[in-house]
Amino acid sequence: MRTGIALAGAHVRLRELRAADVAAHRRIHTHPVLTRYLGVERMTPEAADRAFEATLLRSEERPRRRHVFAVTGRDDDTMAGCVGLLVEDYGRNAMLTGLVVLPDGAARGHGTEAGRLVMAYGFGPLGMHRIWAGHRHDHRRMRDVMLAGDMHPEATLRELFHTQGAWHDVVTYAALAPRWRLTARPHERAILDLADDADTVRSDMGPLTAPVPLAEVALAGS
Repeated sequence: MRTGIALAGAHVRLRELRAADVAAHRRIHTHPVLTRYLGVERMTPEAADRAFEATLLRSEERPRRRHVFAVTGRDDDTMAGCVGLLVEDYGRNAMLTGLVVLPDGAARGHGTEAGRLVMAYGFGPLGMHRIWAGHRHDHRRMRDVMLAGDMHPEATLRELFHTQGAWHDVVTYAALAPRWRLTARPHERAILDLADDADTVRSDMGPLTAPVPLAEVALAGS
């Protein structure tokens, strides 16, 4: 299985989380605005740090089904956001999760690119056929992000999660590998071309035996 994953785009890079990213992770998950539309409540600093440590530990699990990336600038390795991919336990499907970009970081304005890089990794080395994502129905800016990622509207899931004292509907979108590959940009095609060991990766995936931690199923938020 490939380790030390790094994915480069035109403006941002995605890399594995590191222990030094704890402060940026804490800032994201304790921020009242950045967490507003996520599928989880805003965390306390202590809870955010515990979630971060758990995420680092889960990156060593094999088979690996949860990928959480730090988003950085192209020439600045400082964590400026995060995005995840959760490989589901049936078929060849995955969910794009937790896309957040810090408003004053090097990745500002490039959330769509970060999401597309993760999708290229999913469709390429991980051998996924379908990747889906969702956003809270009232987070209307995310519709443009989803469409720019060449994802297509699918359904509205009624009252999927409860945060900030209310139930929220979620609008879902999906992309299929054959069609998405036709829209891939040069940096994305380079990631797709890493798929030479995709069969090995898929064969290493067993059933998902543990429940997905709530902090990892946060839908696209920023």
